[in-house]
Amino acid sequence: MFDWSIIAQYLPVLSEAALLTLYLSIVSLILGLIFGLGAALAKLSHNPILNVIASFYVWLIRSTPLLIQLFLIYYGLPQLGFDLSPFTSGVLGLALNVGAYNAETIRAGIQSVNFGQTEAALSIGMSRAKAMRRIILPQAIRNIIPPLGNNFIILVKDTSLVSTITLVELTMKTQQLVGTTYKPFELYLGATLLYAIMTTAIALLLRLVEKRLHLKTSRR
Repeated sequence: MFDWSIIAQYLPVLSEAALLTLYLSIVSLILGLIFGLGAALAKLSHNPILNVIASFYVWLIRSTPLLIQLFLIYYGLPQLGFDLSPFTSGVLGLALNVGAYNAETIRAGIQSVNFGQTEAALSIGMSRAKAMRRIILPQAIRNIIPPLGNNFIILVKDTSLVSTITLVELTMKTQQLVGTTYKPFELYLGATLLYAIMTTAIALLLRLVEKRLHLKTSRR
């Protein structure tokens, strides 16, 4: 029999684990944006070495499962002398993964800005780096916010995979509670609702950001 009291009883415990999931997602997102921006700029640069390295990184990550990447970091790196904690391994794996997808999103956003603006910036004495920072990136941000937001939502859901490397986030905590209560339907339903609440809140927040950016653009 389905028992609603199980969800009510363990919701505080699941909510605490959900906060760790959200924290893990935010830290991974920040690092993923750094990795993505670096890889995007490297792919757009005229330096062939940087271009090859960035292209290889994006290709490798996008061509392999996130689960294998997490296993390689958590279980494989200790063999090379790098013994990382479950949290550090989870953040690194998620950040590298979302960073590769962010790289393609950012690169496409930069390329969507009219190249004539770069030429105009260079013609008045700006360096390429300064033109990118002051002219191109601010315009590209408006185009890349929606796909980056989608990447973030996917990232939140992908955090469930770090349960396989012993990190006690929402999925792992749910599995532990199922093992002691033998109430899988109620507890997995509770976890499902918490994931849905987190991703919906993020989607609504991103929608507000998009509207604000469009308002600022329309006023100019």
